[in-house]
Amino acid sequence: MPDPVRTALDAARLAGEVLMKQIGEPLEIREKGRRADLVTLADGASERAVVERLRADFPQAAFLGEEGGLQTGTSRERWIIDPLDGTTNYAHGYPIFCVSIAFERDGEVLAAVVHAPAMHETFVAERGSGATLNDRAIKVSAIERLSASLVCTGFQPARYERNMRYFDAASQMTQGVRRDGSAALNLAYVASGRFDVFWEFDLHQWDTAAGALLVREAGGRVTTIEGNDWTLESESVLASNGRAVHHESVEIFTRLR
Repeated sequence: MPDPVRTALDAARLAGEVLMKQIGEPLEIREKGRRADLVTLADGASERAVVERLRADFPQAAFLGEEGGLQTGTSRERWIIDPLDGTTNYAHGYPIFCVSIAFERDGEVLAAVVHAPAMHETFVAERGSGATLNDRAIKVSAIERLSASLVCTGFQPARYERNMRYFDAASQMTQGVRRDGSAALNLAYVASGRFDVFWEFDLHQWDTAAGALLVREAGGRVTTIEGNDWTLESESVLASNGRAVHHESVEIFTRLR
């Protein structure tokens, strides 16, 4: 049987080449329905490259992609794909964007790759085997308290009001709040200890499937913002290093509901 990690790596790197080739060219950009929710021709080209490579090794698997939607398969396996997470960044030449690929079997995510081609960084996780960045093992930070933490969030500009109170509270209680527009990379940055906490509402499976496995395999914790068990169907995510900052975040955010 093909190795899903190797297959996902190949697919992510191919997609990364597509994205980097097109980033300097004129882009056809449109909004997908909400203000500032952008899609470019590169999104579709990247997803086609990913699906073609994955299907070569796993022809019977299902596919769930941000651009292509659900494509059913005949096996118990599914690939969950975001071919360009951080499209607005990409459209403006800001290098925080990535390809996110997760491999699921029987409802359990077993492998994940988050590839950031402009940053020359590739994050990989395999269930039970830890997480790596460019082939070196990574782990979450050792920060205990929110007062010493650097945290991150994300939101659509059209839906800022939902996150406004959370953003304000975190700004007053931490050493800084970042918002850089790529949930998959933000989760990878928690896994590698760059951020201590990440939270966001209104995410989809392709935004979180790979990143959540990275965090867990790097020793962190992933729940909903309310502190409940997180699943692929959850509509919010709170990821952290799993230390006291997680409990503090849940307590603060619960009071703001």
